[in-house]
Amino acid sequence: MSNFQHKLAQLKDDLITQGDRVVDMVLRAVEAYFDIDEEKAELVINGDAIIDKADVEIERASIPLLTMGETREHSIRSVLMIVKINNELERIADCAVTIAEVVHDYGEASNKPPQTFRMMANSVIGMLRDANKALAKDDPELAERVLAFDHTVDQFKREIGLDAEEKVASGEFDVRFAFRLRTVTKSLELIADHCTNICEQIIYLDTGDIVRHLPEGWSHTVLPEG
Repeated sequence: MSNFQHKLAQLKDDLITQGDRVVDMVLRAVEAYFDIDEEKAELVINGDAIIDKADVEIERASIPLLTMGETREHSIRSVLMIVKINNELERIADCAVTIAEVVHDYGEASNKPPQTFRMMANSVIGMLRDANKALAKDDPELAERVLAFDHTVDQFKREIGLDAEEKVASGEFDVRFAFRLRTVTKSLELIADHCTNICEQIIYLDTGDIVRHLPEGWSHTVLPEG
């Protein structure tokens, strides 16, 4: 194994570890919201510093690899993929912090999230876990399955929004609770979007295909040779 390949493998391991941290962070944030657990929410907020530190370390370690004279396209794409996915993971962590901050601001509202919200949250956490697994195993097929789930998450968000509007109008939901629910569902939707961005990078690395999200669904645009 060349020095470049050794450093690249170590960097990818660091990225996968970062992904595991972010999965745990999102799971804790969602649990904190379900249980209105301020202590767990505080752990999520404080844990963001660890994510930020690792994010900077991975980015700084990526730059020297591009100066080592490696000319193979796949190798260069690998470094660029790590940089891009590293950024997506940091943004997912920011979404987890947003969810945790809602818990601190929950107040006296006695409303509980609808069952659809739990389904949406579980779907997003599953997408994140599978995106990290696809990265670890270099599995573009699993990455494609993650992409296919994004539409389901969007549907859940729309259903939750409409349900919340109706319940606010009927007086069943407190307005403050509805606003906080919207903030959390928007954060989950963003996490799903970041997961699809991660999976697009995995597919591009292994196949050279650019994946596009069109209104009628996902499509592949194969890059011309040469």
